[in-house]
Amino acid sequence: MSHARSRVVEELRDRIAHLEGSGARKAVVLPFGVPEMDERLPGGGLAYGAIHEIAGGGAGTVDGAAAVLFAGGIAARSKGKVLWCLTRPDLFAPALSQAGLHPDRVIYCEADREDDVLASMEEGLSFGGLGAVVGELVRLPMTASRRLQLAAEKTGTLGLVVRRWRRQTEASDYGNPTASTTRWRVSVLPSEPLPVAGVGRARWLAELMRVKAGECAEFEIGACDAKGRVCLLPLSGDRQDQTTWRGSRAS
Repeated sequence: MSHARSRVVEELRDRIAHLEGSGARKAVVLPFGVPEMDERLPGGGLAYGAIHEIAGGGAGTVDGAAAVLFAGGIAARSKGKVLWCLTRPDLFAPALSQAGLHPDRVIYCEADREDDVLASMEEGLSFGGLGAVVGELVRLPMTASRRLQLAAEKTGTLGLVVRRWRRQTEASDYGNPTASTTRWRVSVLPSEPLPVAGVGRARWLAELMRVKAGECAEFEIGACDAKGRVCLLPLSGDRQDQTTWRGSRAS
């Protein structure tokens, strides 16, 4: 093969790699540090340069408290500032701090409409200088999720979408397809029992409802500690009947 032809082939390979973006490079992930969870995720953790959806389940479907803290713990383990976009002014910063995300790291972006939240998220993901971008949304249409996914891929930023509904009936929207890489549902379980009187560590049921190139799973975990870390707990055997809200899994 001539030198000129070799150079043309090499240039074509470089252009293809550029067009493929992060897919042409080794994937970068944020592991949970829990082997049983990480082994269910391609690459051993939550992928950077991707969007991940999180919603509350059970009694937390509307308030979304466990889902928000789960997202906060993930963001806390990223490096750099975190952009948090929302429409409802009810985010409780001290609780996020207990989940490892100190207020000094958070840039709050409050909007009047969800369209503005989506636009702010896309801008933050495209910026590329943030540890994570979090957005609270009721709906996530496929087109909007693709735009967020492309923006995340462009810069390698971690995107977290917390689905928060105002009414229980709106939660059925979580079954609709999106471009997110993973989809989680986090529900509150009875707290970890203690050998003495008191309230133990909060315990969650974390359902991995969808993951690209992977399989669904569920885990009983201890809530995020002061560094955003979760832990796997023994099965409690005392879950409430969850058939009413576990109804439809996304494929």
